[in-house]
This record gives sequence, C-alpha cells and structure tokens, in this order.
Amino acid sequence: MDVRRRQPKPPRPAAGDPRRRQKSLRLPAPGVDRREPSPSSPKASDALPLPLYLTNAVFFTLFFSVAYYLLHRWRDKIRSSVPLHVVTFPEIAAIVSLIASFIYLLGFFGIGFVQSFISRASHDAWDVLDDEVAAGGDGFLPEDDGPPCAAIACPPPKLAEREPFDSALSSAEDEEFVKSVTDGKIPSYSLESMLGDCKRAAFIRREALQRMTGRSLKGLPLEGFDYESILGQCCEMPVGYVQIPVGIAGPLLLDGLEYSVPMATTEGCLVASTNRGCKAIYASGGATSVLLKDGMTRAPVVRFGSAKRAAELKFFLEDPDNFETLAMVFNRSSRFGRLQSIKCSIAGKNLYMRFTCSTGDAMGMNMVSKGVQNVLDFLQSDFPDMDIIGISGNFCSDKKPAAVNWIEGRGKSVVCEAIIKEEVVKKVLKTSVHSLVELNMLKNLTGSAVAGSLGGFNAHASNIVSAIFIATGQDPAQNVESSHCITMMEAVNEGKDLHMSVTMPSIEVGTVGGGTQLASQSACLNLLSVRGASRESPGANARRLATIVAGAVLAGELSLMSAISAGQLVKSHMKYNRSSRDVTKVGS
Repeated sequence: MDVRRRQPKPPRPAAGDPRRRQKSLRLPAPGVDRREPSPSSPKASDALPLPLYLTNAVFFTLFFSVAYYLLHRWRDKIRSSVPLHVVTFPEIAAIVSLIASFIYLLGFFGIGFVQSFISRASHDAWDVLDDEVAAGGDGFLPEDDGPPCAAIACPPPKLAEREPFDSALSSAEDEEFVKSVTDGKIPSYSLESMLGDCKRAAFIRREALQRMTGRSLKGLPLEGFDYESILGQCCEMPVGYVQIPVGIAGPLLLDGLEYSVPMATTEGCLVASTNRGCKAIYASGGATSVLLKDGMTRAPVVRFGSAKRAAELKFFLEDPDNFETLAMVFNRSSRFGRLQSIKCSIAGKNLYMRFTCSTGDAMGMNMVSKGVQNVLDFLQSDFPDMDIIGISGNFCSDKKPAAVNWIEGRGKSVVCEAIIKEEVVKKVLKTSVHSLVELNMLKNLTGSAVAGSLGGFNAHASNIVSAIFIATGQDPAQNVESSHCITMMEAVNEGKDLHMSVTMPSIEVGTVGGGTQLASQSACLNLLSVRGASRESPGANARRLATIVAGAVLAGELSLMSAISAGQLVKSHMKYNRSSRDVTKVGS
C-alpha cells in the first residue's frame, strides 16, 4: 500500500496577488502521482463512442474532405457564373459538417493528438517557441521511479552520476509550480506572466531545471540581480547570472580628456596590457580621434519576375530626384532615424537594397528596420510584383565579417592616432621604434594578407572591443564587424618617434536601449560620461563611446605589439594568465 505523508494546503493568494488571476491553472494536490491518473478517476474522453485518437482522425478527415469538396464546388460555380449564395442540400450538409468538425478540432486539439507527440519528447516545457502547454513527460522528481526519458526506453543514468543540489523552496505553492514545470504542465517561459514576480519565476525555473537534469547550479548566483530589468528585452527564461570581473584601464588621454576605461573579461593580462598602452599614450601627450562616418545599415532582399524589373527598382531607388520622397517615408518611424543613402546590388532577378541612416545615441538596428519596412510598404504600390523575401538579406551586414562593412563602413567609422616618443618606447614599452615598425609590417599587414584576413589587419583589436562591449551593455555578437581594424606604424621625426594609428570602419555601439540600461552596464557608461542620450546633441554620447573604443584599441595594440617585439608575451602570460589554485576550493 502506497502511504504518503499529507502536506499542508498552500496558502490562498491574496486579493491583489497576480497569481489569483490564473484561474485556468489547476495544479494537482501535493503528493499525487502526476504520471498516471487513478484507474477509478473518470476522464472527459470516456464519454466518446470511439477512442480519442480515432475520433480525432474521423473529424480531421471530415474537415479536410468537406473543405476540398466545397472549394471544388465554388470553383465550378465561378466558372459557370452561378451565384455562390445558391446552394444545394449536399452543399448545406457539407458546410454544417465543416463547421461542426472545426468546432470539435478547436475544442479537442491538444487532448490526444498533441499528447501523442509530447509523450515522445522530453522537457517540452522549455521550448520557447511552443505556444501549447506541454502535458505529460515526467520530470525527475525525488519520488519518481526514473528520469524523464524512462518512458521512451532511454537508459536511466545511475544515481551515482547525479550531482547533489540544494532545494530551498520558500512555500508549498512554489513546490507545486516546480512540479508542474517538471511534469510539462506549465511552460517554463510563461512563469513570469503567471506569477507576476520575475525573481520568483527565475527561482522556480532554476529549481525545476536542477530536478530535470539532476545537475546542480550551486555556483551560478541567483540573488542580487534585478530580473525585472531584463524582462522582454535582454534575456528570456533566466536561472541566474554570470559574474564577469570588470577591470579599469587608464587613464586614457584622448582628445584632451581623460577616460578610465571599464573592461569586462576573464583573460589575464588583457587589462594590464591595455593599461600599459594607456600609460605610454599619456606620457607621449595623448591620442586624437576623428569620426569619419556615422550610419547604421539594413539591407532587405526582394525578388521580381525578371532581372529587368529588378533593375528598374534599383534605378528608381538610386535616382537623386526620388531620395527626398523616400527619406520622408523612412523618417516617419523615429525622431532620430534619418535616411542618409540607399545603395543597391543585383543578383539575377533579386535586388538587395542597403539603407544607411543616422540613429542618434541608439545602436539603431530596430530603428533602421522600422524605417526600411515603411519604404517597402510604400514601394509596394508602385511595384506590386515585388516579392519581399526578407527584411535582412545579409548585404547589411550584421554580426558577420563582410567586405561591405570594411569598405563602406557600418555604425561609427573612426580613426585614432598618437605619436609615441622614443624615450617612452624604450622605458615603458621596453622595445624600439624600428622593431615595432618592422613587426607591424610583417605581422599585422603581410601576415594577415597571407592568411587572407578580412578586416583583421591588427594584433588583437577584438580583445579590447569585446571587453568594453560586455562592460557597457553592447551586443557582444557585433564584436565581429566592430573589430574590423587596420593598425599602422611608422617612424617619424627623423626615425626617433613612432606614429601609430588604428582605423576602425564599423564600430557599432549605443548608449541607450538594450543592455545599456541595466544597472552594472549603466554604471560603466556613467564612468565614461556617456550614459543615456545626449540632450545637447543627439548621438554625441554614442559617437564619443566609439572613439573611446578606438582609443582603447590603440592602447591595446601598442602594448601587445611591444610585448611581442621585446619577447615578453609568453613570460607575461605565464605570470598573470595562469594560476595553480583550485578554483572550486576557493569558491567553497
């Protein structure tokens, strides 16, 4: 006899509690086995004359059969000019059957048909794209006989392979939600909307994940983070957050101002090396930067019936007489988005249109996409045969190395330069001007050319870009094109001093939107005096952040090249980038 301890009823939610609104949620009582219903408990499907799967099959067949019949009848009426409202008795019966089968399928779809798929899948409650509430598929609970895959003859892992994890649920009600997630009765992604408490949702999701996988998340912190701030904009289905240390390089003397540059990284030597480069630049009088271009791009792809027709739209878009009209249509989507140019490229009968626009202090992908959609809707009236394949056709090009970004630029195009004095090169960088110039030519220029590099004529620009991006809330994936950089070195002043520059044509940054408004990232932007939107000159903060990125890259390039030239690279990494400590013991 299965004897289970009765658990106290969960407290009834208060009147103002958002959980009270979830009337459709029916959680099983604590201690009840969720895998199999009681043999004596009646089910709604028992009232059907046939098994549920046969009933579903009958109504599916009926629905598509009568739909096919009616379509053919209406086609014949149109051909013979018979009014559609004149119907015969078979047509009336078909219409009634169509409505009846539709109502049945609408009411019963998901009872048996969907369950047949869910029973073969594991952890469907974690599929963000699934709009149906998964019902079935056991989660691994302490009282279960086996893990979730036991129902499909998957060999259960040994208990010895399971890692212990802490379970400190705050209430019996939380326990019910955890079990409902593990049983597939509540989709994990809907916890925030059901509970009205983002932190509690993350806690329940985390507990359910530990039970379903049998793996502990003990080292992943949960407390101390504002989960409300990421809802609907930064991250879905959170179970904690990752700690990345933030170091400060500087002061970086750039354009007459000093900046303490925040860098979030787990690579040893990176901050120290960049800091040494900042010191060398400061001692030499600082660096200067120039913003060459500022424009975000989006390139939709459309298709026509012929290449000639695609060329007609290309000529229309690139005609200067039409630009004012197109700009007016484009600019309706935002106060700050202003169309700058349209360049087109044809591949057969497919047309790629690269729109470039200013975006203020935002990075601007959403802004430019809305403007592009306005133009496409406008063009549809004059080009009705235009088939819009996608809002992005990769001619933009976003999050991918591309020659178009290297040549035309994307986001902010910046060049940053400095003259490093001979004594600084010797005392601070421990090398010589001649050695640096020769190394740059053979490594960054010739070596990259031999490798067939695209935008990678530098030592490690992406290192600095990624660290600043993570610290300031930028999109880390845009490090790909934002790290396009060519590093140049030349001996000046009769060969005594070093002229160094970095040219970066596609730095994609913003100071509003996305991750920039999270507390930690906002603090780093505030440290640089570029937080939020500039009231005096819209876009000034984002442009300044781009120049700071280029200045930090200049410092990082200078220091690393000096370390390689002086033969210090391996020695410094062995000293600062390796540790003999057992991190697991330190954490405990």
